[in-house]
Amino acid sequence: MKKLLYIVSAVVAIFAIIWVFSGKSNATQNKVLVAYFSATGNTAAVADRLANAINADVFAIEPETVYTEADLDYRNKESRASVEMADRGSRPAIANTIDNIEQYDVIFLGFPIWWGREPSIIDTFVESYDFTGKTIVPFATSGSTPTTDEAATSIHEIIPNANVVNGARFDIHVPVEELKTWAGEWL
Repeated sequence: MKKLLYIVSAVVAIFAIIWVFSGKSNATQNKVLVAYFSATGNTAAVADRLANAINADVFAIEPETVYTEADLDYRNKESRASVEMADRGSRPAIANTIDNIEQYDVIFLGFPIWWGREPSIIDTFVESYDFTGKTIVPFATSGSTPTTDEAATSIHEIIPNANVVNGARFDIHVPVEELKTWAGEWL
């Protein structure tokens, strides 16, 4: 009788272990991408830490014409970035493309906040692919803008068939654990 009880207990334990591990593998089946644009390196630093924290693929959105310091002078209304941001229809060209975007379920989309919203090159990126049914999680770096709400609204207007969430703004020195905890909601 004790032997039978031992065997039944062992079988139950094995099934419990299989159930726990199969549940974990199902929860992490989402294929995740961290795509980002970074003009000065701040967003790139956060994107790389995020991708490492959540074991995601990374794609740097590179402009066809690199932004110079003069291009980024927000005090000059004639600077490239100022002109692009004043024209909501501006779509700066992207130098690279990502293959097989359809394989990703969740895309963390990083960028600096320019003039309270996403840079126009982000609009070029989201118009370049079919994001139907995908979850898009914007994250941004900014020295002064507190949220990504306007950017999320703008991105959702461009790709209404995606689930675009509000996301978050991070300081360049955000700890890896904070990024991992934050991102866990969508993994």
